[in-house]
Amino acid sequence: TAFGMGILEIGEPSPVRVIRKLKENIDRDKVVIIDSPPGTSCSVVETLRKVDFAILVTEPTPFGLHDLKLAVQIVREMGIPFGIVINRDTGSYTMIDEYAGEENLVLLERIPFDRSIAEAYSEGKLFTETSPSWKIRFKKLAEKIISLSGVS
Repeated sequence: TAFGMGILEIGEPSPVRVIRKLKENIDRDKVVIIDSPPGTSCSVVETLRKVDFAILVTEPTPFGLHDLKLAVQIVREMGIPFGIVINRDTGSYTMIDEYAGEENLVLLERIPFDRSIAEAYSEGKLFTETSPSWKIRFKKLAEKIISLSGVS
């Protein structure tokens, strides 16, 4: 396991240079996860450049749906295979599911809006430590992503 980090200089307007430098040091023979800010800014586009797969994380809200639609447009234009994860899912907002069905999006996982997850996070713990079933679910998620990415 490795961790990479870049630092913006004071007054530097865009993290694109930092993201490019970070990506130069990636071992392409290993599975690498790059987290990016939400939205569709230049830094998000740079993060997506030359990736094998994108995980689009959304929340079941009108704002989440709006951002998801923009992100889907970007990954499609870039030709990147992708799937979606619905975070903080309550099951009551169905617009994400309707959009996913209309657009034939792959729903990778739903993470529920669950107090125990929030409590684990607030204590600095991974919720896979407090809820072992999630460790199994995330392992299956990783296997699904590797399969969909076409990378062996």
